Amino acid sequence: MIIAAVMYPHEEGKRFDLEYYLKQHMTRVEELWGPMGLREARVLQGLAGGQPGQPAPYRVIAQLQFDTVEAFQKAVGAHGEELFGDVPNFTDITPQVQISEIVL
Repeated sequence: MIIAAVMYPHEEGKRFDLEYYLKQHMTRVEELWGPMGLREARVLQGLAGGQPGQPAPYRVIAQLQFDTVEAFQKAVGAHGEELFGDVPNFTDITPQVQISEIVL
């Protein structure tokens, strides 16, 4: 199993419309990628950093679980243009993507 994490760094002065992201964007992610192997999708909203008073390094992190890297890449190949094209509708933050293997 793998997790594709789509991370939106906390950047001062940048916008992020969480309501649109949850109700529109993530609904579309699940509709398009669910039939292509998306097992689970979680959205984490950053609250704080590791030290008192420190802001969270990321505003939002989406964790998308697939069986394999290839399954994720196939989903991105099929619908990535539409989904990544939607990003300006909810944020002006450039997302970072990391694919990780679940080892525990």
